[in-house]
Amino acid sequence: MQILKHITIDEESRVPKYRQVVESIIENISNGKLKIDDKIPSINMLSEEFYLSRDTVEKAYNILKERNIITSVMGKGYYVTRTPLVGKLNVLFLVNKLSSYKMRIYNSFVQALGTNAHTDLHIYHCDETLFLNLLNKNLTSYDYFVIMPHFKTPALRHISFTEEVVKALDDIPKHKLIILDNNLIDLQGDFSIVYQDFEDDIYLALKDGLEKISRYQKLFLVYPDKSIYPYPRRIMHGFRKFAVESKMAFEVISEVYEDMILESGDLFITIAENDLVNLVKQIRDNGMVMGKDIGVISYNETPLKDLLGITVITTDFNQMGRTTAELVQTKTIAKIRNPFRFIDRESV
Repeated sequence: MQILKHITIDEESRVPKYRQVVESIIENISNGKLKIDDKIPSINMLSEEFYLSRDTVEKAYNILKERNIITSVMGKGYYVTRTPLVGKLNVLFLVNKLSSYKMRIYNSFVQALGTNAHTDLHIYHCDETLFLNLLNKNLTSYDYFVIMPHFKTPALRHISFTEEVVKALDDIPKHKLIILDNNLIDLQGDFSIVYQDFEDDIYLALKDGLEKISRYQKLFLVYPDKSIYPYPRRIMHGFRKFAVESKMAFEVISEVYEDMILESGDLFITIAENDLVNLVKQIRDNGMVMGKDIGVISYNETPLKDLLGITVITTDFNQMGRTTAELVQTKTIAKIRNPFRFIDRESV
């Protein structure tokens, strides 16, 4: 059978043989060597040709059938199936939580990638077990894996990765892996990262706004100490670094309390949206003026904050998606720090 000449199995590769069979069949379909309705080698023929066990070839064929790439016809053999996704680039996009920020990255990525790709979005809610199940289930099904690694400990603290997560990521061929948003991954090899530097980003952004920030007497960072979707503690470290270096009084609090004591000359940096809403309401209820009596800076840009004139410190979510798409399109491996800015508005 002619197609046997185009199937390659690398005996020295660390990639399991069944995965090599899967990828080789898909590659032959993508480059036109296998066409719709073409017959492919039987399990016995392929196992004999490449000295593979029947179980290995059968496992590969079962994966291809699950993805609707091939089908079996009783008494006749295996054939390439009509599927619109075979000729497309297939991407698994794993996100830790469903938020407006994450969706902006995803939508920007999909738009920049265009119609020649199919992207599946899955949310794992910062849960290690759910993440591992999703990844293990889909290890052989995608051309690229775009992953935002943010997890939570039993005490609801943020952690960038665990030993099990690193092991799972190590099973992905590095040229297919793009780590997004977070750069603290203890993973070996050459793979791509488009990241925020949570500590330096907030530090440098606040320095950009120092002229206006220094008009206030005391800085408050509202950092949720425990959260269903915890935030990197590096944000808090960067804030403290700025406050100490600027010789400004500061305090880190876990939330904006309903009976918060507000004093003229306070400046609050909020991370969670509910804390921002609660703070703005209390400023109004106390007859104070935001941007004059009380300063407000919010973490992460949204259209509503722009509309309301809220000063923000934020990464460029749309740019993160576009940059990631460009890495996929150009098959480039790179480590890129995403832009982060201080956007000055009326609330400071």
